[in-house]
Amino acid sequence: MRRSTGRLGAGPIVDAPAPVTAEVPEQTAAPASAPAPQRLLTEFPFELPRGYVDASGTVHRDGVMRLATARDELIPLRDVRVQENPAYLSVVLLGRVITRLGSLATVHDGVVENMFASDLAFLQDFYRQVNAEGHTRAAVECPHCSEPFEVELGGSRLGES
Repeated sequence: MRRSTGRLGAGPIVDAPAPVTAEVPEQTAAPASAPAPQRLLTEFPFELPRGYVDASGTVHRDGVMRLATARDELIPLRDVRVQENPAYLSVVLLGRVITRLGSLATVHDGVVENMFASDLAFLQDFYRQVNAEGHTRAAVECPHCSEPFEVELGGSRLGES
């Protein structure tokens, strides 16, 4: 592995030290009572309320959205369309995280911007729920009857935590 100072001709190239490896003892099997390792769900199916209508008139309603990464939320901020109109952030962001929609070959921001407003609102709410790990709801108690119920805490704009 080599490291440089970042600019051509700005300084010498220095050899980085070789990585150190250590022997790891063999692990024994976990006892039968040990809990199974948890798997992180990264993709979530959805069904649009109205559906996206493509150029041929086909309606696409079933889709899959994946968890957003920090990169997914940062890259759209460099997009000129988002810089000119911050409301466009949700369109670009959803175009990155929707991995499947009906029989479409690809899903991108052009698909999202041609969706019905009700479908866009649905996807914005779904994005919040998926990426907030369910933390958009809070358990509360009615001050009059003491009955417990949940309230939605979401409401910030998509892409803004």
